[in-house]
Amino acid sequence: MRAKIRDTELYFDVEGAGLVPDGPHMKEKPVAFLIHGGPGSDHTGFKPSLTPLSQKMQLVYFDHRGQGRSARGPKDTYTLDNNVEDMEALRQHLGLGKLVVIGASYGGMVALTYASRYPQHVSHLIAIVTVAHGGFLQRAQTILAERGTPEQQAIAQFLWNGSFETEEQLREYFKVMRPLYSVTYDPESPQKSWDRAILSVDAINAAFGGFLRTYDIRDQLPNITAPTLVIAGRHDWICPPEFSEEIARLIPNADLRIFENSGHAVRADEPEALLDAIAGFIVYKQ
Repeated sequence: MRAKIRDTELYFDVEGAGLVPDGPHMKEKPVAFLIHGGPGSDHTGFKPSLTPLSQKMQLVYFDHRGQGRSARGPKDTYTLDNNVEDMEALRQHLGLGKLVVIGASYGGMVALTYASRYPQHVSHLIAIVTVAHGGFLQRAQTILAERGTPEQQAIAQFLWNGSFETEEQLREYFKVMRPLYSVTYDPESPQKSWDRAILSVDAINAAFGGFLRTYDIRDQLPNITAPTLVIAGRHDWICPPEFSEEIARLIPNADLRIFENSGHAVRADEPEALLDAIAGFIVYKQ
C-alpha cells in the first residue's frame, strides 16, 4: 500500500487485525508503527521476527522516503527531520490516534525524535539499540579498531565517509560486517532478511556523510511523556549500550533492558526474549 503525503510517497504494510472479538464486544487493539533502521535499508528486516507482536497490536510497517519501496527523490530531502514529519503525516493519513512507537537503530533515532516532538501522539515508546547523538560514530570506530578484522575496518571506511557507490557495494558491507552485528552469526546460515532487502546508497550516504555527524537530541528527550522502554545489546559495536543508558537517564521514568547475549542484531541474537520484553511492556504499562 502507498500513501502520498507531503512531497513524497511512502510504502506501508499492515499486519494484524485492528478489531478483535472480546466476548459480546469488539476490542480495538493498539496500533504500533515499526520504524526500520539503516538508513538505506527497508522494513522487511522486521518480518517475520516481529510478526508475533501482531497478536497484541496492529502493526504498521513503512519504508522511509528514498528507501525500500517508497519513492525516491532529491537526496537533500533524505533527512531525519523529514523522516519524523513523514511519520506524523502517515499517522494523520491513516486516521490514527495515539501510537505505540517502536524503532530500532536509526529507526530508534527517528522514534526518539518523534516522541519528543509529538508526545501527545505516543502511548508507548520502545527504542532498540539506538543513540541520541552523533558521538556514537567516534565510539564505534574505536570499537571497530579493537574488534574488527582488517577487511572489516577497510570496508567500514565507506560507511564513515558516506561514500558507497552501488547497492552491491553496500550489500557487501553488510555481508562482511555481519559477524560484528550479531553474536550468534553463523557463516553457514543463509542471511535471508538482508538478501531480500532493497538497499539505498543515497540514504545511507546522506546520513553517515552528513546529518548524523551533527545529530543531537539529548536536550529534547525530557519532553517525552510516554512510558518508554530502552533496549540495548551488551556486545553492540555500533550503538554501544552506554548510549542506551544515557537515553534512559534523560527520559523521565524510562525502563532500561540490556540483553547480555546480543550484539546490534537483538532480533537475531535473542528473538524470543525481545518479543517477550516488548509485549510485556505494552501490557504492563497500559
